[in-house]
Amino acid sequence: MTASSMAESSMTGASSTGGLRRALATGAAAVALAGGVLFSTAATTSAEPRPDSDNVAIQQIDRGERCHAVHRHWTRVWHPAWRDRHGKRHPGYWTRVLHRAHMVCHKH
Repeated sequence: MTASSMAESSMTGASSTGGLRRALATGAAAVALAGGVLFSTAATTSAEPRPDSDNVAIQQIDRGERCHAVHRHWTRVWHPAWRDRHGKRHPGYWTRVLHRAHMVCHKH
């Protein structure tokens, strides 16, 4: 502490708790900053794309079953004609549905 700050604190009647509060606030800010850096680093590493060998959906799993990977594919689905609550007829129509890659297992 400098002489002017000591004289000022004795004149205003302030005790040394102001310095303690400031030190605690600075320490808490440093801890929060360090925690934020660690959290952002962990989030960044977990957001990295996994290689295909780590893909759980098409990984070979041996549970006494014969498994094979079915790759993603499109199928056509027919939606039949229908009537709404007012009696209006809506014609049928086709849609395409994408099926993601997945494992198909058969017990042997």
